[in-house]
Amino acid sequence: MGRWEPDARGRLAKAALELYGERGYEQTTVAEIAKRAGLTERTFFRHYADKREVLFAGSGELEDLFVRAVTGAPESAPPLDALSLGLYAAAELFTDRRDFARARHAVITANAELQERELIKLASLTSSLAATLRRRGAPETTASLAAEAGVAVFKVAFERWIAPGEERLMAELTRESLDELKAVASGGQAVPVEPAD
Repeated sequence: MGRWEPDARGRLAKAALELYGERGYEQTTVAEIAKRAGLTERTFFRHYADKREVLFAGSGELEDLFVRAVTGAPESAPPLDALSLGLYAAAELFTDRRDFARARHAVITANAELQERELIKLASLTSSLAATLRRRGAPETTASLAAEAGVAVFKVAFERWIAPGEERLMAELTRESLDELKAVASGGQAVPVEPAD
């Protein structure tokens, strides 16, 4: 095996997802991932701390991109408008990654430990966005509510984007989900629910 390994990280991620899909996350070893990718275990550990991180390695990049876009919003932008810039920036990160995202989601959905990790990552994103909005001058409650709403829009758009047969861009689904949130918040689509007797 040569010393130079083109796209070793990508090959490892692809091999890991294939194996997780074939035999399950818990039954797959790092050695098997490395072998499938045509690489060594040592190379695996140069790129990932453990087999779980193959699934979550992009979380930091997503959070950084989102926060930078919100930070860079015009000072006059209300919190939800600033968050929309973060949502659209995040949507660009998913260009040409639908197959990977679908496979990743299937693996995470099948494993309680991975679901918990995903929730922790989303909570971290929410916390970072709320802190960013507070630095922009939003009051505590406003920042928290807006950040939660922004992450909810992201989750809804993502789930639509990975749905079987869906072909629209993540940005389009993000815009649609954001418009739906604004309509609900302004009373446009909210349906009153009568309390049970």
